[in-house]
Amino acid sequence: MAFGTYARRVRDERLPLVRRHTALRCAVGDYGPLGFNATWAYLSATACPAPDLRRDSAALSRALGTLEESRAAHLAEMAVFAARRRLEKAAGRRTPRASDMATLRGPRWPSSTPPSRLGLIAAVANRHSAFQRVPYPDETLSPDIDVRQLSHLRARLDDCASSYLKTLGRLDRPAAAELTDTVHSIRGLTRPGYSPLNMYLLPWLRFANLLTYAATASLAIEH
Repeated sequence: MAFGTYARRVRDERLPLVRRHTALRCAVGDYGPLGFNATWAYLSATACPAPDLRRDSAALSRALGTLEESRAAHLAEMAVFAARRRLEKAAGRRTPRASDMATLRGPRWPSSTPPSRLGLIAAVANRHSAFQRVPYPDETLSPDIDVRQLSHLRARLDDCASSYLKTLGRLDRPAAAELTDTVHSIRGLTRPGYSPLNMYLLPWLRFANLLTYAATASLAIEH
């Protein structure tokens, strides 16, 4: 079913709350710009003052409104991108800019207004908790990689996330530089195509990309 169908079910007060709650989760499955779990955490946090989406009808409606506003901004951005690509193709540029693709594919919260700092903190906290539970890579998966290097990178990313959460998104320049270097180092260990090590590194990288976006967006909110 389409996003609009799920949205109508969320708003349908004749339905039991459990079905409306399920419909919102399906809507997030259809459009989750930060990834499903991070998007859900963002919506739950920004549905204040009662963020219990399973029991509060008004909170469900607020969360849906926030999601719809972001989706509308995303669709508008995609329309602009498609129009620009038509002109570029007509001019002979067949390949999109790498910066455009990185922006479109990476985690971010499209919106006509700056994203919620509270929402971003909640999203990072949710994914940080999951990151800490991820099994550690078996050192036999890639004998050319020193397991101590992996341990060091994992600890660095964990420290970056902890710093972000402790400072409520206000990373100073040294901390931001450390995060950038950590992301670069993790990306440098990933392998093209299938690699057993990628099963661990790619989730790390997805979390690192979310953390980078959240930290950058939080800085922009202040300015």
